Amino acid sequence: MKFLDQAKINIRSGDGGAGCVSFHREKYIEFGGPDGGDGGRGGDVWVEAVQGLNTLIDYRYQQHFKAKTGMHGMGRNRTGAMGSDVTLKVPVGTQIFEDDNETLICDLMEEGQRFRLAAGGNGGFGNAHFKSSTNQAPRRANPGLPGVERIVWLRLKLIADAGLVGLPNAGKSTFLAAVTRARPKIADYPFTTLHPNLGVASVDGTEFIIADIPGLIEGAHEGTGVGDRFLGHVERTRVLLHLVSAQEHDVAKAYKTVRGEIEAYGQGLAEKPEIVALSQADILDDELRAALAGELETACGKKPMVLSAVSGLGMKEALRALRHIIDETKQAEEPVQPDTRWQD
Repeated sequence: MKFLDQAKINIRSGDGGAGCVSFHREKYIEFGGPDGGDGGRGGDVWVEAVQGLNTLIDYRYQQHFKAKTGMHGMGRNRTGAMGSDVTLKVPVGTQIFEDDNETLICDLMEEGQRFRLAAGGNGGFGNAHFKSSTNQAPRRANPGLPGVERIVWLRLKLIADAGLVGLPNAGKSTFLAAVTRARPKIADYPFTTLHPNLGVASVDGTEFIIADIPGLIEGAHEGTGVGDRFLGHVERTRVLLHLVSAQEHDVAKAYKTVRGEIEAYGQGLAEKPEIVALSQADILDDELRAALAGELETACGKKPMVLSAVSGLGMKEALRALRHIIDETKQAEEPVQPDTRWQD
């Protein structure tokens, strides 16, 4: 299935049904009076977050969604049926924006969360609604109110616990394939990964989700390479694993390049906990490995981990470090339960 994380659609709620002008006609009943029913309400347009979806590809081939019009009122005080609603099913983590693609309408963070994007028009009153002591035979009815039409943007931000960042060919996809059952494309040329990948890692009986995004290069925030828009998929993560390849001639510069792009992106991403690791370390001897790790430590201000997805070097330790930070952030977010015990 092709990955799509942004879509522009047109939605329209249903018009309300018109009220009815009718008078009661029955043998032996004189002056039956008005009995026109009200029109039915138009259908609404809803959006709902569901499990089992991780792309907006369904909205690539259908961009127009319209709810049903309410039925018109009928004689004998019969109210028209309501129009059917339209529900847009989207992945958890989808944001809905106005036509300007900047004004946020809603953010669907949990499964089953729903939001009404467009309310249907109310049905018109039938002539039975207007009868009074001074107007016993009204001959007018209201038309139904029109529905709401609007253009909205759907933008998906994947829900993951940990995110992988780094330059192209830093070993992010190899790391994901080694610790999860995900099968991202792996090759020895830049930008092998063109869209985010998700995988579920397990360590010491605990599972968490890891997101791998396309590599960042210098100037990504200005659109160079694949740009930085995929950083949105690691905005919701609790920790970042920053991989720096041992094949880089200057590991310090490689680290600072990616950090610069993360800081230029903003959205609080630079403040997230970060684990730095020297990846693809199996290609180095012990002396060169220690030297590069020292250069990287000077650049990032912390001791980096040394990893190799091929030989398994440091992989368990990296997963445990990620899980430790994830657990800490979850505990910090849990509300403190008040002491409900009776006190004098």
